[in-house]
Amino acid sequence: MRRRKFVYLVGLATASGGMAIACADNQTTTTTTSPATSPATTASPAGPLENELVIYSGRNEELIGQLIEQFRQETGANVQVRYGDTAELAATILEEGNNSPADVFFGQDAGALGALQQEGRTAQLPESLLNQVNSRYRSPEGQWIGITGRVRTVDYNTNLVQPGELPQSIFGFTEPTWRGRIGWAPTNGSFQAFVTALRVSQGEEQARKWLEGIRANEPRTFSNNTAILEGLTRGEVAVGFVNHYYLERIKQENPQVPVEHHFTNDVGSLVNVAGVAILNSARHPNIAQRFVEYLLSSDAQNYFATETREYPLASGVTPQGELVSLNQIESQTPEIDLSNLRDLEGTLQLLQQTQVV
Repeated sequence: MRRRKFVYLVGLATASGGMAIACADNQTTTTTTSPATSPATTASPAGPLENELVIYSGRNEELIGQLIEQFRQETGANVQVRYGDTAELAATILEEGNNSPADVFFGQDAGALGALQQEGRTAQLPESLLNQVNSRYRSPEGQWIGITGRVRTVDYNTNLVQPGELPQSIFGFTEPTWRGRIGWAPTNGSFQAFVTALRVSQGEEQARKWLEGIRANEPRTFSNNTAILEGLTRGEVAVGFVNHYYLERIKQENPQVPVEHHFTNDVGSLVNVAGVAILNSARHPNIAQRFVEYLLSSDAQNYFATETREYPLASGVTPQGELVSLNQIESQTPEIDLSNLRDLEGTLQLLQQTQVV
């Protein structure tokens, strides 16, 4: 039953033209082996480290492979990683139950982490880890924690739009003045997570009205965030609904690109997270906890800030570039329990009912 639920979500999104949660295209298993060591030790969470770790990662190898290799070198552990789509890996964990070999689940979005928590598959994290991250970006029950933040923005072409023209609410883009000027990617996972947040924070009818209003403005549909940015750069659209880091990465190569961020004063600037949970069936809980500690370390957080241009979430680490601070975004956006973004099925149904996908 549980696997059918997750497979349904993935299959429905694929039929609409994209994956519900965008991640790696194919599942693969990568194994990194340490030098021969003594057999793994079974211990309490306060005991010695085991010498094996199994990670199910919805973040692709290109993004986190280097960090995992550094962790392996530090610990000498045999680290095995199964990369794949976030929703499909969550479905696999549910199907495997207590027999799952996974110790850690690294999800691309909070919704999948919330779904595993709801199904009773995640373990309580220690306060020493939870206290490193703002409570907005971790499970209220302490069973998953955000590692990096991804902010929804309205990026705009500075040759086509003046900052004063941009509405402060995401609902302002339903006004007729934006007809034919908007780019969006409704089959993209990050967009669908935003719509889920819109449903959670504003209610089903308001979310429906927003989708119908944007659709009435005849937006140009793109396949993903990168394609939206390319369209913005070429002036094909004036504004686009995207995640913040795509523009940051482009500006590393081309600082003069005529596109800037606009942050709204509502859920239009949702901060979603990529985060981790330790499974309650983990065979190697001590080294799993050590891995979470490593991801929250200043070295790993600075790696994410520099290489992926995401917002670091651990206290004391600042984002790269000229990004608006998380404190400023938090002051103007509603606080949402990100675990509640798990209801992707309802979002996909709404997108179909409004003929968006």
